[in-house]
Amino acid sequence: MSFFQMSSPAVARRMFLGRSGLVLSGAAVALLAGNESLAASAGPAGAGDVQILNTALGAELEAVAAYQVGAESKLLEADVLKLALGFQGHHKEHAALLARTVEKLGGKPVQPKSKYMFPVDQLKSQADVLRFAAGLEQGAVSAYLGAVPLFGDRNLAKAAASILGDEAMHWAILRQAVGLVPVPGAFVS
Repeated sequence: MSFFQMSSPAVARRMFLGRSGLVLSGAAVALLAGNESLAASAGPAGAGDVQILNTALGAELEAVAAYQVGAESKLLEADVLKLALGFQGHHKEHAALLARTVEKLGGKPVQPKSKYMFPVDQLKSQADVLRFAAGLEQGAVSAYLGAVPLFGDRNLAKAAASILGDEAMHWAILRQAVGLVPVPGAFVS
C-alpha cells in the first residue's frame, strides 16, 4: 500500500513516520527549512536522518507522479489543470530540496519508482481526480502533524509546521474544488 493510498490520515502518519523508525534530527530539519546556519548549530546529522529524508523524498516523488497522472488524464479543465500543476511544482521543489539535503548529509537520494500503483481506473471525472489529490494532501498534512510535536527545538518544530501549513492549504483548496467544506473542523487529525 502506498503512502498516498492510505484510507486514514492517522494510518498515513504512522506509515510515513514508521517507514524509517526514526525522526529527523535538528540539523536535517534546519537544512530542509533552508537555514544552513541553524543546521550547523543543531549538530551533526546521522544515517537515520538520511533514511527518513529519503522516505520523505520517496513520498514527494510519488506526489509528483500522482499529479502527473491527474494532469495527463485529460479530465481537468484548464484552470483546474493549472492549479494541479502548481501543486505538482511545489512537490517538485520539496523533492529537489530533499535530494540536495540527502546529498549534503552524505547519502544517496532515492529515485522515482518506474511505476506507482495509483487507482487510475477509478479516475473517471475531474471530481475523481480532485478527490484523489485531496486524499494525498490530507495524508501529507497528517504526516507532518505527527512529526511537528516530536521536535524538542521549537525553531525546528516551526519549520516543520510551515511545511504542514502548505500541505493544509493544498488540501483545503482541493476540498473546496469538489464542493466540500474547505476546512471541515477546528482541528486536524
